[in-house]
Amino acid sequence: MATLPHEMTIEILLRLSVKDLLRFKCVSKPWCSSIDDPDFIKLHLSHSVKTNTNHSLILRHCEYHFFSVNYDSLKTTQRLNHPLGEQKTPIKILGTCNGLLAVIDDNGRIFLWNPSTRKSQVLPSTEIEFSSPSIFFPRSTYYGFGYDPISDDYKLVRMVQVHGKNNSYLHSEAKVYSLRSNCWRRIKDFCFYLILHRKFGILANNALHWMVFKTPQSWKQNLVGFDLGTEEFRFLELPDLCLDKLFCYDIKAMGGYNCLTATFRDSNDVVAEVWIMKEYGVKESWVKLISWNQPHLLTCFPSVVVVPLAFSKNGDKVLFSSDVHTNFGKWYNLRDKFVWYYLWGERVEKVEIRGIPTSFDVHFCVESLVPIN
Repeated sequence: MATLPHEMTIEILLRLSVKDLLRFKCVSKPWCSSIDDPDFIKLHLSHSVKTNTNHSLILRHCEYHFFSVNYDSLKTTQRLNHPLGEQKTPIKILGTCNGLLAVIDDNGRIFLWNPSTRKSQVLPSTEIEFSSPSIFFPRSTYYGFGYDPISDDYKLVRMVQVHGKNNSYLHSEAKVYSLRSNCWRRIKDFCFYLILHRKFGILANNALHWMVFKTPQSWKQNLVGFDLGTEEFRFLELPDLCLDKLFCYDIKAMGGYNCLTATFRDSNDVVAEVWIMKEYGVKESWVKLISWNQPHLLTCFPSVVVVPLAFSKNGDKVLFSSDVHTNFGKWYNLRDKFVWYYLWGERVEKVEIRGIPTSFDVHFCVESLVPIN
């Protein structure tokens, strides 16, 4: 029986899902070797990103139950086994990148986890290198997780800041964990303020992004980016918005771009706007992608807002979810509030997914073979 040329075999394997590839490793030693090859893993990931295939929604319910939903079908959920197994310990997702999730448990332990391969690794701990004052001051901790293509390394960023009333005490530090070296190191300090208790960075254009404040008294949030290659911070200008309206806004990543979502009340309607930064770092490149009147979804605004998750496979629509703000300062999604928004016809279509929990937070993730160790 004739065998396929190696190049043709690779082309076929590139088009398969991670689940199928893991099963086909048992076909033969050459197939196993090809699938485990670092170059093939990068090619498969690149093909998935380029063709917008092999993506899933990761749902976190009750802080320690995880589910995945295949993005191509959006039909049913699949239970995921997280790194802590059956332990009912709260786990938060710090960030996702190339199929890897950075998660933290209630004890401060941080894991890198690939749900597709079911591999995980606990990260070494690192202390805060400044001493806290004898009296209590609030602490803010911001995280971000991403990949630096220049050094071919996955990095986790942690910023910590403690500040007292009227700046009577202020200290901060920034550290970066490198998967390649498996260690933390301190980097140059940052010159902005972290007001919220905890915030997670958004990855786009090989940089992590957070909404921060330039001064402790400022009411206006600013967008700051951290270049994963140079490991330097920079401010990015936001589009001009009508600040006389009540806005709920946040930064997201969608289609590889920075994405600003702004929700506000206009007369009796609630309007959601989605802006895309087409050219990174250029204020004039912000383009309003969507302006959507949605009173039927947001009768409880500002307690409920809609959030864009991702473009469809062919790019003609955007998947939205509804986020609910609880009295405890947390955001959760509503089970029956996934909708497709059609960009050209401005039509809305409800999405029915069987087996999803009543409330959850959601992350858009590509499935990959990327190893952790």
